[in-house]
Amino acid sequence: MSAPSGNPVPSAPPSYEEAIGINMNYPHPYPVPDPGQKPDGKGMNPPPYMGQPPPANNPITVQTVYVQQPVLFYDRPVQMCCPSCNQVIVTRLSYDSGALTWLSCGGLCLLGCVAGCCLIPFCIDALKDVDHTCPKCSALLGSYKRL
Repeated sequence: MSAPSGNPVPSAPPSYEEAIGINMNYPHPYPVPDPGQKPDGKGMNPPPYMGQPPPANNPITVQTVYVQQPVLFYDRPVQMCCPSCNQVIVTRLSYDSGALTWLSCGGLCLLGCVAGCCLIPFCIDALKDVDHTCPKCSALLGSYKRL
């Protein structure tokens, strides 16, 4: 069967290089084998990295960073990691007279306890401020103020 005389016969389609617009004068990213060269069964070796240095075989050092949540100090010992000596510890408590102790003493004086009874708040730890220290390195870690 012949083609109708009104429609011309199309020519062969363009080559791949012509279709995608590869410049034949530009160097190829991968080596093109010579006509007499046969690639091995595994394919051609890829070129070395272009525009990047070759990978170094240096060992990668990894540093683990532990982020500790903020510690709230009250009048009880707290288990935590000491930021000074990096040991897991339970804090040591020490009691100091603070604002609540002095206000209690002054209140008792106003009530008439002036014969020494007004000094009782200085003997009660529940009215004093609390300092938390590390038992290993004695660093001050935090304080709890009653007022």
